[in-house]
Amino acid sequence: MFSNKMKWFDTSNWLVLSLILSIFGFLKEIRPSEPFIYEFLIGEWRNLTEEQVNQEVYPVGTYSYLGLLVIVFLITDICRYKPLIVCLGLSGIVVWSMLLWTNSLVELQILEFFYGAFAACEVAYFTYIYAKVDKEYYQQVTSHTRAAILAGRSISGILGQILISFRWMDYRQLNYITFTAMIAATLWCLFLPPVTKSIYFHQDSTGQLLLKDKTKAAFRLMWRHLRSAYSSVYIIKWSLWWSLATCGFIQVQVYMQPLWVAIVNDPNQPVYNGAVESILTVLGFLGALAAGVLKVDWTTRGELALTCCSLLQGFMLLIASQAEQIIASYICYVAFGALYHLTITVASSEIAKMIDEDSYGLVFGLNTFFALLFQTILTMVVVTSGIGFALPPKKQYFVYGVLHVILGFMYIIIGLVCWMKSKRDYRRASTVPEPPSRTVGTLGVL
Repeated sequence: MFSNKMKWFDTSNWLVLSLILSIFGFLKEIRPSEPFIYEFLIGEWRNLTEEQVNQEVYPVGTYSYLGLLVIVFLITDICRYKPLIVCLGLSGIVVWSMLLWTNSLVELQILEFFYGAFAACEVAYFTYIYAKVDKEYYQQVTSHTRAAILAGRSISGILGQILISFRWMDYRQLNYITFTAMIAATLWCLFLPPVTKSIYFHQDSTGQLLLKDKTKAAFRLMWRHLRSAYSSVYIIKWSLWWSLATCGFIQVQVYMQPLWVAIVNDPNQPVYNGAVESILTVLGFLGALAAGVLKVDWTTRGELALTCCSLLQGFMLLIASQAEQIIASYICYVAFGALYHLTITVASSEIAKMIDEDSYGLVFGLNTFFALLFQTILTMVVVTSGIGFALPPKKQYFVYGVLHVILGFMYIIIGLVCWMKSKRDYRRASTVPEPPSRTVGTLGVL
């Protein structure tokens, strides 16, 4: 009887492993302080100006995320995932401990470096699945972890909003909850079983191959996966949109709170950032579900869908950039995010259908790298003082809106080019003369 009970704790069981991963994903998303982090940074606790936070603090996180993602991307498979998942948790502990117990600008910039590490190490969490779980369970485990993350974000937003609205906590005190959740997540991830066999550098779990042979085999397999994926125009088309749209979404999320503060311009007026983030999370989840049940031939209607969604997102950001009422900006932000979650799910699905299962982590990791590269360039040009234009929040969002409109028109052109190419190929096929038929008569072949 005791042995039967112990089976429930057998980490070789995919369902137990999925539960451990899901609980970790849920805990790391319990961050009720995040929807109000900008108000905290410019509040009485740190004595920083809005310009310092926007132009000298936030860009450090963007640059760190890109630089560290390259390193994490290269060593995740070598380190066999779990050490970097632990590093994710430890980085979160450092970030929120520094938010609580430091106050200078330099310390905040150092904190942003660790936040970049926190974000970059998530690659290890999402790719751990593909190394540890059998292929037949990919869909189930991905679904479980995704649901846990969304549940954590939604509950986190609601919790933060309730605590702030009823004045049971202030913006600084919310960080204690996040700090505690980071400690719990770090301790919990220690229960994840180590990976003995990985996709690239540790294909041979016996350890008989030399390091040089392992490295050659790993890079040979990586190159084969990349060449197989990106030799397809269809994958390039969806991956380009995936990267550009993700770049836009991350940038909008990072600088949305400064825009809301610029619109309200009154520290005594109540804010509903947590509720808005929670609503966005729920709508994003519903949008992802809707994308999974829509019966659409994306091979023929993909460009049209991407065009419409990009144009709508652009118009939402343009309206938000000119809004005088905070409720209008809230609605535009939620609509923008819901459209993103719907279309990014479709894009991810279309890419995944066309690539080898073993190359999921590699291809989406590379797409994420390009998204962050675009975001870094955008941050340098639009936000950073001394390098770019250092635009105020409303002008920033006008630029982001215009860029999304340009993205929409770009996919109109891509769609027209693909349509003309398909028409030309059809005409060529219809004008090729058929080979002469051979008639068999009573006297043989004539």
